[in-house]
Amino acid sequence: MSRVLPCDVLVIGGGINGTGIARDLALRGVSVALVERRELGSGTSWASSGMIHGGLRYLQQDPEVTHHSCLDSGAIQRIAPHLVFRIPFLMPVFSDDRIGPEIVEVGLEMYDAYQPLKNGRPHTRLTSAQARELEPMLSDRIECAFTLDEWGVDAGRLCIANALDAMAHGARVFTHTEAVEPLRSPGGRIEGARVRDTVTGETWQVEAALTMNAAGPWVPQVSEMMGELVRQRPGKGIHLVFERRVSNLAIYARGVDGRDMFTFPHEQNSMAGTTDDDYYGDLDRIEATEDEVAYVLEAMERSIPDIRRHRVTHTLQGVRPTLYGFGAYEDELSRDYEVIDHGAGGQAPGLFTITGGKLAAFRLMAEDAADRLCAELGNDAPCRTAELPLPGGEEPVDVAALARKAAISLPAALRLAFRHGARAGQVVGASDPVQSPARTICACEPVLDSELRHVARVEGVRKLSDCMLRVRLGLGACQGAGCTASAAGVLAEELGWDAERTIREVAEFAAQRWRAVAPVLDGAQVAAMEVHRSVHFGMIGMGGAVP
Repeated sequence: MSRVLPCDVLVIGGGINGTGIARDLALRGVSVALVERRELGSGTSWASSGMIHGGLRYLQQDPEVTHHSCLDSGAIQRIAPHLVFRIPFLMPVFSDDRIGPEIVEVGLEMYDAYQPLKNGRPHTRLTSAQARELEPMLSDRIECAFTLDEWGVDAGRLCIANALDAMAHGARVFTHTEAVEPLRSPGGRIEGARVRDTVTGETWQVEAALTMNAAGPWVPQVSEMMGELVRQRPGKGIHLVFERRVSNLAIYARGVDGRDMFTFPHEQNSMAGTTDDDYYGDLDRIEATEDEVAYVLEAMERSIPDIRRHRVTHTLQGVRPTLYGFGAYEDELSRDYEVIDHGAGGQAPGLFTITGGKLAAFRLMAEDAADRLCAELGNDAPCRTAELPLPGGEEPVDVAALARKAAISLPAALRLAFRHGARAGQVVGASDPVQSPARTICACEPVLDSELRHVARVEGVRKLSDCMLRVRLGLGACQGAGCTASAAGVLAEELGWDAERTIREVAEFAAQRWRAVAPVLDGAQVAAMEVHRSVHFGMIGMGGAVP
């Protein structure tokens, strides 16, 4: 007989909505089990722009979305100060733009009213000369420019932090575990699900009083499995990731079709995007195309004429779980969200669904969903997620002291402090800096061997590919060519992998990096990446095959 795990609520989906809901419920004393079929945050959350911004472009059509996002941005800054960073924006205006500077400024003045909610600064208007002095790469064709600011966040670590706090308060979190079949009472009530561990193949049952479908773009599939219909308007978006920062400012650009995009600093790199196109393909293999890459670069080139001189290392692509709307262009669709009780309006009592929404308002969305679930359970405990810090957000980190104590470089200490906050010392604390000093595994980020051991021992990493999201392994300039094998060796020691499993993990990791790189290859990059791929696959005797 397969094992059974009883709980109050089963959460299906480990993106920002699922982990946020699990944390909120656990803090209220609700027993929670969360299952995620891949790695935490590996879907829409990871592929997002990584911003907790107010959404200037939603102000006219969805002012409530802007208000919620700005309000939650302020809360996220309080509870996860180590994971957020201010991004100054520069919005150039051209003489042939459809909307002139006076109208642009009216919109920014309206947006200024929301800035105090997210600790933002009011906009300023710059002359062309002032803007180009601030950022010399700007086109000399601009008429003027405006400043505003937003906040960036490591979306992957934000998901992990929510999951870690949920676990600290009693939740059970299972990665690489998919819900395969609903459990139903004789009367048809959903009472959890049968789940399967995709690594071991083990199948078991989670028996729950309530089930929350928080599967993001996979919501329709999970709902269908449960016998319900939830429609979405899935929208594909891609980002280009540059080898290093193009600028320390985010710079607005406009596509040939009028879509607003921007390039923006994000951690060690810059990103550019995003697109928005209806998508009905395979959600488990979303590919960026050369055409999409060219479209984004052309848009950026209008604001930054020399953008093509900067090397694009790879793409990020994902699908937004946008609320369904017929007859509207993708950009016009609402970014609001909905919590659905399938017992009230459907045929599946015990099942709830959350769909739509934005990363920037995840905590408020989770609070709303948890309120609904707790009302059903008879739990009247208040929400505490807006005030209690997430793991790592308890206090500031003395980065210089951390570097000295652990005998690591200042860049390594900075990255540790950003990813783990106040707990960075624990990450390297197990190592003796004299007898066994921390070893750099990935020089691009950088990532230390002690950090890999920590995410395996403490955070429950199960696969080498998980480390892309956990610690950004292999996402720098070398795209994993210099660190994959060494990282696999560290995890093999920690997790007891044999040689066959280790080789399989390396092959899977290398194949994922190749698929992310392929759409942006051009000129000498093609030869360079072929050498990298030969190193990966030749080293393990796979002849360059991509699994």
